[in-house]
Amino acid sequence: MQNRYSNNEPYPPSEDTYFLEDNLVNEKGKYALDIGTGSGYLTRILSRNFLQVIGTDIDFYSLINQNKKAKNRICCDAAEALHCKFDLIICNMPYLQSDEISDRKVDGGKEGVEVPLKIIKSAIPCLSDSGKMLFVTSSLSNYEKLIEESKKLGLDLKIVARKKLFFEELLIVQASKSHESNDFVNSNLRL
Repeated sequence: MQNRYSNNEPYPPSEDTYFLEDNLVNEKGKYALDIGTGSGYLTRILSRNFLQVIGTDIDFYSLINQNKKAKNRICCDAAEALHCKFDLIICNMPYLQSDEISDRKVDGGKEGVEVPLKIIKSAIPCLSDSGKMLFVTSSLSNYEKLIEESKKLGLDLKIVARKKLFFEELLIVQASKSHESNDFVNSNLRL
């Protein structure tokens, strides 16, 4: 469930944050990335089971205003500034449908798909061949289109969890590189 927030405060842990957390319990590895870290809550959760965790956020003020500062915070758009591979990439996507992006913490663009697709495109080069990405989306967005467009980028996707709320259904989608199309995607991926 996403609401609009002031420009200087990080996206606070909410129902969608806790839902993603519940699906991280068995995740372990060396390197993890939290795109859109906001409050740093999920970055700190990942630090329990990963050797190195990086949290990125497009909003500098969110990073400096975290209540409990997460380590390894980078201000950048999605994974644009990173040139390393991760075993796990997570993102609580901004998925609200919007005609314009007035709140980058929650606005997903037309059909709630434009911003999530941009995030996914930037994450693909950082995903290790055996790694996976877990992201939150919602029935308030056109999540079917998001999944179909992501498949065109060379990803295998599946919905791994659902949670019904009063006015929406939250979904956790798992994405991994499709090994059949990696050569094609790597040569044609344009952000």
